[in-house]
Amino acid sequence: MNALVTMAAEVPENPLIPPIPELVIGLIAFFIVFGILAKKLLPNINKVLDERRKQIEGRMEEAESLQAEAQQVLADYRSQLADARHEAARLRQEAQEQGATLIAEMRAEGQRQREELIAAGHAQIEADRKAAAQALRRDVGTLAVELSGKIVGESLEDVSRQSRTVDRFLDELEAKTDATKAEAGR
Repeated sequence: MNALVTMAAEVPENPLIPPIPELVIGLIAFFIVFGILAKKLLPNINKVLDERRKQIEGRMEEAESLQAEAQQVLADYRSQLADARHEAARLRQEAQEQGATLIAEMRAEGQRQREELIAAGHAQIEADRKAAAQALRRDVGTLAVELSGKIVGESLEDVSRQSRTVDRFLDELEAKTDATKAEAGR
């Protein structure tokens, strides 16, 4: 045994390099295991990887289609919002126009009623003035006849004559008054 020990001591062994027979047996075992794994396990691994890749691609396509659909829905929403804004602006404008028309109609109606009231007031004043002038003529005529009768000392009973005299006197008086007003107005 000593000889073996001495021989072993003579050949320096590198601990990083294994002996050749072990290396060959290890490589053969590695290739056998690798071959079995490649034949049995690799197709299953590739199949799972392909399924995952297809699944991921499907999800990406689904996400893209959902994103496109979301973009379409957003575009539709914006379009509807713009339409609603235009409709609201149109309704607001229409309401303003109707309000302005209503205000103009109410002003015209108020103006018409005011004109009617003024015309009715003028007509009433004119009627009252004529009635007052008639009453004044009668009263002045009666007083004039009575005073004339007292001055003359006899009764002036002829009514038609009295009326003509009083009317002529008052007409002359009115003509003078109208002429004076016309001169003052110039």
